[in-house]
Amino acid sequence: MIPLDAFDLILFGGSGDLAMRKLLPALYYRHRDSAADPQRARWRIIGVGREQQSRDDYLANVEAQARKFVAADFDEQAWSAFADCLDYVALDAREAVDYQHLAGLLAVEPAKVRVFYLATAPSLFASICENLGAAGLVTADSRVVLEKPLGRDLASARQINEQVGAIFREDQIYRIDHYLGKETVQNLIALRFGNMLFEPLWSRACVRDVQITLAETVGVEGRGEFYDNTGALRDMVQNHLLQLLCIIAMEPPASIDPDAMRDEKLKVLRALRPMQAEDIALRTVRGQYRAGAIDGKPVPAYLEEAGIPAGSRTETFVALKAELDNWRWAGVPFYLRTGKRMQERLAEIVVNFRDVPHALFPSATGERANRLVIRLQPDEGLELHLMAKVPGDEMRVRPVKLNLDFAETYGTRQWDAYERLLMDVIRGKLTLFMRRDELDAAWRWIEPILEGWERDPTPPRSYTAGTWGPAASSALVGRDGLSWLQDA
Repeated sequence: MIPLDAFDLILFGGSGDLAMRKLLPALYYRHRDSAADPQRARWRIIGVGREQQSRDDYLANVEAQARKFVAADFDEQAWSAFADCLDYVALDAREAVDYQHLAGLLAVEPAKVRVFYLATAPSLFASICENLGAAGLVTADSRVVLEKPLGRDLASARQINEQVGAIFREDQIYRIDHYLGKETVQNLIALRFGNMLFEPLWSRACVRDVQITLAETVGVEGRGEFYDNTGALRDMVQNHLLQLLCIIAMEPPASIDPDAMRDEKLKVLRALRPMQAEDIALRTVRGQYRAGAIDGKPVPAYLEEAGIPAGSRTETFVALKAELDNWRWAGVPFYLRTGKRMQERLAEIVVNFRDVPHALFPSATGERANRLVIRLQPDEGLELHLMAKVPGDEMRVRPVKLNLDFAETYGTRQWDAYERLLMDVIRGKLTLFMRRDELDAAWRWIEPILEGWERDPTPPRSYTAGTWGPAASSALVGRDGLSWLQDA
């Protein structure tokens, strides 16, 4: 375990869903598992919110939520020690005078690492940063973490970056995408750049297509107003899916230094073939779920969810075909798919390799077994699908798979993505966070799709909750003579 410096983590949105469900449980785990760290006694986590409540009330609320989200890992003694690190400050993010109480708390140890985590609406990012600067709270060893979605389009993203960048240096800004903190994504980087085995295969010569799926079974979960102003393209494609595409397609960096890695990801984003107006109808699918069933229980349509206006055209499903104009990947389609209220909760990357040039074994004709499946959730692991001989006296082959299940192989609890990313912020490691020019490049590619959909009077294609999305999604892949792994 690498020791941490002493730190103050100031969590704006400290009573919100993300803080309670992910951030505070992640910090609890790190605190619990860092008992030998001599600096642990100097960790401090300050929740910030508009609610007027005492520290005791805040701790009671955090504990109640932690018991639900930490579940069997909740330990009374470990929680008591963690609770000693917690504090709470009530303030209005837009009111400069409210920051004085926070300034008083932070003045006790001004030399500590300060992490300002903005788990708030992006519309508050500029106000918070300006008020932190005006109150003298931004030190040379401060960092700010920005949650997605960062803006609604290229112009708004650039405005936020300009306003935040006026207070914090670029090397102090951590634009977080929690998918990059998942253990499987780390292993994908190790798989690609730590083994010679895959490098000769990792190009258009051997790869037929790549599929990336991020599927959720949940709906808008009480966030109807937020989601209806965002949609699946902004919420999932612009960040999570494009970042995973970058990890798959990037060239080997010269080192694992932050800028070396991010330089290569930027090249991928800039190599994405722009979507022209005529491409959008052929290469994109947007959908919206109607009433159906999840796990045998009925669920309402998107338009029946709380906070969703009648006739909303916001998409809850996106599938699209992306192509890269570079030497390694020219001609290889990358199919991206995400949606709510789908058949399974699933996050996976499928790399389908080309067929053998001559089908030596007749029983293998038509089989598409050479693929690598990288599972990000719910069961993190890697599967390599190959052809092998069936036992017996005949030369018959069939698909088999080599499976690396992380939980089974390593026998330890896997870190949550936010655990790793929070520790990286405190240590000042920027590798897994988006740089400003990456964000610009991602928005430049996404924006024509948004504009094309705005001009198109056709509503999103409906799909029944509990399925894999609209039939047009299968048709998108089928036009190339291919199919999604789940349809195969």
